[in-house]
Amino acid sequence: MRDIAVFSGSAHPELAAEICAHLEVPLRPVRTQRFANDCIEVQLQANCRQRDVFLIQPLVTPVQENLVELLLMLDAARGASAARTTVVMPHYAYARSDKKDAPRISIGGRLVADLLVAAGANRVLAMTLHSPQVHGFFSVPVDHLHALRELAGHFRQYDLGNTTVVSPDLGNAKEASHFARLLGVPVAAGAKQRFADDKVTISSVIGEVAGRDIIVLDDEIAKGSTVLELLDRLRELGARTIRVACTHGLFSSGALKRIGDQPDVLEIVCTNTVPIPAGERVPKLKILSIAPALAEAMRRIHNGESVSALFDA
Repeated sequence: MRDIAVFSGSAHPELAAEICAHLEVPLRPVRTQRFANDCIEVQLQANCRQRDVFLIQPLVTPVQENLVELLLMLDAARGASAARTTVVMPHYAYARSDKKDAPRISIGGRLVADLLVAAGANRVLAMTLHSPQVHGFFSVPVDHLHALRELAGHFRQYDLGNTTVVSPDLGNAKEASHFARLLGVPVAAGAKQRFADDKVTISSVIGEVAGRDIIVLDDEIAKGSTVLELLDRLRELGARTIRVACTHGLFSSGALKRIGDQPDVLEIVCTNTVPIPAGERVPKLKILSIAPALAEAMRRIHNGESVSALFDA
């Protein structure tokens, strides 16, 4: 691919290298250094002039460090006369801050979107935003992908004749319904109430789960409190087997081990939108790659082709 330059921040260079392998282009080097006053400086070490520049950086822990690094990369690309700069953001952590549900709180999802555009982003390529309205926080075009096809491809290896897809809450029910249609199975959803970041209650499950093989689908799993609460309800209702799936496997505070230790959980499936250290993985974990999907979307963006056609395939 001519006139394209792909750079990666320090958040997930393995994913960036895999994307570039699919695109058959080199991953250009980036130099990042920290001054004595703790400020960061970023240098893109390849020609950007009049090129289509892609900056790959999920906003993962440490989120603030990775965000500032991405902003500086955007500023460097703009200063280097890039023809267009696209942020490839497999995970947008601030998407969870999408509404004012308490007095005097910030809406971080919109603020960070404004910061990215102000720093020089001309386009954003994102994967499974936490809620649909986050797409509208950006004042530049956004291509919003999902990983449902990759997840569905994995689960089709099993006998799905007695399977139900279960969303932990009604907010994710639309995505769960789409996923269930891809698999040709029914869908159910939990009635969830959140009291704090790590305290939730699921009072009931709407749909038939008794005696069924369950696939729990969520957009992301952080502390795992919602999934563990849902597992309790599914056991009470007589579910036969349980598998857990998500796009963003954040698995903070030992969540992966806590879910993996549940004896009735057969499998935990996520994608590689965020890095999962090898030392934190459990035998039940299966990681699917979304690098081919992101690479194809980047190729289509560069060539001026339809990205939405990816969902029609």
